[in-house]
Amino acid sequence: MAIPYIKEMEFEYGVVQEMTPLIRRVIANNPGPFTYVGTGVYIIGHGEVAVLDPGPEQPEHFEALKKALEGETVTHVLVSHGHSDHSPLAQPLAEWAGCKTYAKNCGIPTAKGELGSADDLGFMPDVKVGDGDVISGPGWTLDVIETPGHTCNHLCFGLREENTCLSGDHIMGWSTTVVAPPDGDMGDYMRSLEKIREKKFDALYPTHGDPVKGRDFVEHFITEYAEHRRARERAILHHLSLGEHSIPDMVKEMYKDVDKRLHPAAAMSVLGHMIELVKTGRVTTPDEKPSVRSHFELVRSAA
Repeated sequence: MAIPYIKEMEFEYGVVQEMTPLIRRVIANNPGPFTYVGTGVYIIGHGEVAVLDPGPEQPEHFEALKKALEGETVTHVLVSHGHSDHSPLAQPLAEWAGCKTYAKNCGIPTAKGELGSADDLGFMPDVKVGDGDVISGPGWTLDVIETPGHTCNHLCFGLREENTCLSGDHIMGWSTTVVAPPDGDMGDYMRSLEKIREKKFDALYPTHGDPVKGRDFVEHFITEYAEHRRARERAILHHLSLGEHSIPDMVKEMYKDVDKRLHPAAAMSVLGHMIELVKTGRVTTPDEKPSVRSHFELVRSAA
């Protein structure tokens, strides 16, 4: 079994696409190994609307959003998490629209180069939201869902009227998600995947890539997403059982078929697994704060 990725997309940069009766999308021209074709900005509702993950602060992208929003009143600017491909345009867009920004918080700063998309250290929401909060407008209702893992402050948004999850970077159709400590936590991530699976959404709309649609397919997709992580964990334990102790050496073998530009992020995800394995007593390290450069040993009972 493998994750049934969705990699074919039809779109034009800066052109608004109607995805569902209540969801439209504008894609920013910021393609890359972590953003795929770019940041997909979602407009929810009609007349009075919310905008999710406005994306990078590019003049041409800002103008495209303004054009897409002509005749609309933006009542909420939502941010799934504070990475630099999601949040920089949030405050400028909110100021232009005369509304406020909404997110959990600004997240945990991480070292430069550790993540595919750096933290936006300048972003702090006007209004902090979390589980149980509801954001609504004429004909649309969004349930805030805390989904820590990719980052400690990641949020998804459930659109009640269409039983759809706007999933940010938590679940993406085209790729797995980077879970990079210290902001990312593998245990939290696995629990958050199950949290979304249990809600039985009919579709997932990620910030990067095309949607995952159909209730049965969504459940299958999330199940395979989680199994992929468990397979990575098994591979790490196998390498440790062979006497390998270095994350960089493991990455060279485990991700040999993956674009080498993604290897630093892969190393951070392996570190995320290692930290969870240390927490659960299956792996040990002499370092109080494990890093990619730490030495790891298998606890033999975990072999």
